[in-house]
Amino acid sequence: MSHQSHKVFVSGVGMIPFTKPSATAPYDEMGAAAARMALADAGIAYEDIQQAYVGYVYGDSTSGQKALYKVGMTGIPVFNVNNNCSTGSTALFLARQAIASGALDCVLVLGFEQMSAGALGSIFQDRPSPFDAFDEVTDKLVGMPQIPLALRYFGGAGLAHMQKYGTPLDAFAKIRAKASRHAANNPLALFRQVVSAEDVLNSTMIWPGVMTKLMACPPTCGAAAAVLVSESFAKSRGLNRSVYIAAQAMTTDTPATFESGDMMRVVGYDMSKAAAAQVYSQAGLGPEDLDVVELHDCFAQNELITYEALGLCPEGDANKFICDGDNTYGGKVVTNPSGGLLSKGHPLGATGLAQCFELTHQLRGSAGERQVAGAQVALQHNLGLGGACVVTMYRAA
Repeated sequence: MSHQSHKVFVSGVGMIPFTKPSATAPYDEMGAAAARMALADAGIAYEDIQQAYVGYVYGDSTSGQKALYKVGMTGIPVFNVNNNCSTGSTALFLARQAIASGALDCVLVLGFEQMSAGALGSIFQDRPSPFDAFDEVTDKLVGMPQIPLALRYFGGAGLAHMQKYGTPLDAFAKIRAKASRHAANNPLALFRQVVSAEDVLNSTMIWPGVMTKLMACPPTCGAAAAVLVSESFAKSRGLNRSVYIAAQAMTTDTPATFESGDMMRVVGYDMSKAAAAQVYSQAGLGPEDLDVVELHDCFAQNELITYEALGLCPEGDANKFICDGDNTYGGKVVTNPSGGLLSKGHPLGATGLAQCFELTHQLRGSAGERQVAGAQVALQHNLGLGGACVVTMYRAA
């Protein structure tokens, strides 16, 4: 991002409650509802929007138009974005870039997902999978062909951390318990029941000694949206300028993902570390300056390794970080006050915008019972295998 770039403000956010696949409204209704909320929060009309970026993973092409046509039909460009679990923040990245470049002043970003129950799988069986290389390395490093792929990837990464640093299984259980305590205060979260680390360890064992059922996020349906604006547009219209995007970076895989023989790197440790380093450099701030973080905890295992990738604690120190309570209220940095993907839910296309929703409210001071006292600097981390990682830093103006 060049230093000449225009400041980008988050002037409106919207999010609907996340639900189980059996309880969902159709994707177009969810998407339209979230978009309307973000417009209302920003205090503008759909007619003010110059472009829209819409993210979803499971849906036919132009589903973005289908959802937005319910909100308005103004003839603007609508881009459909798909980048696996980082879809929502990839759409956010494109929208931010359009304003930062000076090309646009007012953009809508929307993410939604209508998911099916059960583990994620491939839709197209008659062509090469984007995961072929990931599967090949995972087969070699962890085996366990009877376990669904996503669980093998992230469980394998957790196991690698356990073997390398002596991390106990209990550490992942504590992360899931913490997520549940945070989600208890989030009316939009799917799971609001508080569970203890013991409950997590006693839930169904998916991979003996490595992962229990409660350490994985559930299939979820939902939608979230944001309105991004330039400073000049915000000033001319008297819009909310309390939160802006201070820095943002997006990364993809390098050869090390497949060549390092390390499951942590197969699931994006390097992408996360590189994106975070770029963001800290752009913003002139470091991990020690963060008040609140929403990170990609699709599995408790990924939250733990991401603490280290983002520099929230030194490599190998994640268990100590957790035991010291430095990942929650009263500690160094509150991680996933929303309840994260583990408790709030993970509707793939909506996740990145739901993180944006949470952090915008934290920096506005409007997060209610979840409020992180005096939050000024927030970091968002959204990861998709295959792969892409987007890290975004927000600041209170």
